[in-house]
Amino acid sequence: MRHLKETKKFHRKKGQRQALFKGLLNNVIIHEKIETSEAKAKALKPRVEKLVTIGKKQTLASLRILNSRLPKKAAMKVYYEIAPRYKDRKGGYMRIVKVAKRQLADGSKKAIIEFV
Repeated sequence: MRHLKETKKFHRKKGQRQALFKGLLNNVIIHEKIETSEAKAKALKPRVEKLVTIGKKQTLASLRILNSRLPKKAAMKVYYEIAPRYKDRKGGYMRIVKVAKRQLADGSKKAIIEFV
């Protein structure tokens, strides 16, 4: 039973799902704004916000955690650019804007996820 399991599976196995989110995390951090499906944006938002919160600590341990979870370029951007930008903010670093158009392949709703 999947009681209290909050994550969606997106019709993928664990490794495929991890690779999907690692790529999405990298893209949203590097470009600071991406367009994806609404469900993926909602699943991505807490992951990005947790990484920014880790980066806000500005310790060697937090930098190492970011390096283990993200590609090097994205980890450095979170640590040196994005986290200091939100040092006075207690949370809510991401915004999801729903878009009227739908995806051509499956008709799912689209959304833009960006930093506030």
